[in-house]
Amino acid sequence: MGIATAPTARVPLGELDRPADLFRHLGPNWYAAVMGTAIVANGANALPVGLPGLHAFAVAVWAVSLLMLLVLMAARGVHLVRHRDVARSHLLGNPATAVFYGCPPMAMLAVGYGTLALGPGVLGLPAAVAVDAVLWTLGTVYAVAVAAGIPYLMITRLEPGGADPTWLLPVVAPMVAAALGPALVPHLPPGQGAATLLYGCYGMFGASLLGTLVLLPGIWSALASGRTAPVMTPTLFLVLGPLGQSTTAAVQIAGAAGRAVPEYAEATRAFAVLYGAPVLGFALLWLALAGAANARALRGGMPFAMTWWAFTFPVGTCVTGASGLARTTGLDALAGVAVLLYLLLVTAWAVAGYRTLRGAVSGRLFLPALPVPAPPPRAARAGVGHRF
Repeated sequence: MGIATAPTARVPLGELDRPADLFRHLGPNWYAAVMGTAIVANGANALPVGLPGLHAFAVAVWAVSLLMLLVLMAARGVHLVRHRDVARSHLLGNPATAVFYGCPPMAMLAVGYGTLALGPGVLGLPAAVAVDAVLWTLGTVYAVAVAAGIPYLMITRLEPGGADPTWLLPVVAPMVAAALGPALVPHLPPGQGAATLLYGCYGMFGASLLGTLVLLPGIWSALASGRTAPVMTPTLFLVLGPLGQSTTAAVQIAGAAGRAVPEYAEATRAFAVLYGAPVLGFALLWLALAGAANARALRGGMPFAMTWWAFTFPVGTCVTGASGLARTTGLDALAGVAVLLYLLLVTAWAVAGYRTLRGAVSGRLFLPALPVPAPPPRAARAGVGHRF
């Protein structure tokens, strides 16, 4: 009689040769799950409507994101110590993984902001301010480093081939710092310190925005020519990141200007509306395009991958951007847009979180990533289910 064994999918980490292998290929892309969870909490806090239980839900999700960040940072520490060769190849040998080094600083920044906005009732205000100050400082330095460093590596060392929306990840990281830094202004004494922080956020706003504008033509060219593999279709949502986050940044900077640079408060408020409204309009147009492309890809059998987390954080930035514009303008229509986007965000987060949990428990998501297959010729794709 043979010995019956459970399928590896039902045994925790059963798809790995040994449990310790979960650290071997743990790349920076895992921080996207932290980002996606943190933005659910921050988006709930930003909504310009009050719903029973919404604040408690936001606090609970923020606590989960903080725990995820701490666990992942520890796990990544093990990876960097035990598997330096893999970590080196992720950064210096593979452009497809190097761009995801934009995720860790954004995760730190999002969780830090959530701590300041939602954590005082749990940690106390002084501790919440301290945690956010530390995470914002570290995340900002990290964000600026990757925004300059990853493009430098692309030019001098890596051979990136065709562009795709993941190239935006390092460049958009300073925009996240610009959007979330103004929350610290009220906790600084008026004067040079507060003004420096605010102007610094404006500087990162410009650097990230112009960097995005440089990259978008190449990304669009690759998309339009069909050079992006179907498995990368979820990354279309990444284009929403700089759109929603820059709108959020403009609104947040305007909100803090009254304390830091009162002489420009009205000008920054006007800029937030004049910039944010058209950019949010384009974001909604792109959302429709990306949603249609992904619906088609799903009908064609697109499998789950960690790229599905692209459905979360970029949409969340549109939630915070629409919410900020709704509060600034007083328009109920914008409040309705923010609520609808938040419902989409929570749905995407639940699906991505469930599928990630399943893949992590089985160990499948800790296996080395398969090479992204080249997209088939345009003629072969006609009528096949994938366009992007």
